[in-house]
Amino acid sequence: MTELALEVGIHWDDLPVGTRFHTKKRTVTETDLVNFVNLTWLTEELFGNADPQDRARMGITGRVVPGGLVYTFAEGLVAPSFQAAGMAFLNAEIDMQGPTFVGDTLHVACEVIEQRATSKPDRGLVRTRNTVLNQQGQVVLVYTPLRMMRRRASAQ
Repeated sequence: MTELALEVGIHWDDLPVGTRFHTKKRTVTETDLVNFVNLTWLTEELFGNADPQDRARMGITGRVVPGGLVYTFAEGLVAPSFQAAGMAFLNAEIDMQGPTFVGDTLHVACEVIEQRATSKPDRGLVRTRNTVLNQQGQVVLVYTPLRMMRRRASAQ
């Protein structure tokens, strides 16, 4: 198993199956929730109503955030690692595994689970298992993106 120091510009060649890396951390704020809900029109009461009595009726007492926000934060945390080599996001399965609340601090642990060349020598495909964890180490989201990535010039 290979461990990488996360750098800008990881290429396909740097990501054999079993490679692991993790991102920096990001805390979800009330402002993030409000902006995301307004931007996406996710006006469901679950995300917009903070009244404690209503929260108790909804079954979730904290300021829960949409899974879409968690996913986009995760992609924002992962994206810098592929900045110079990412070509396309092709596919992903997404599995929400627990709630995320305002005030939670998230990071992403990534493991390469598939790597294959394409018919073009300047690119390849990489699939990772991205596990999003909160500050307690609880898994809140797992997704498995397939990305097309550039290969290093020496491999062409």
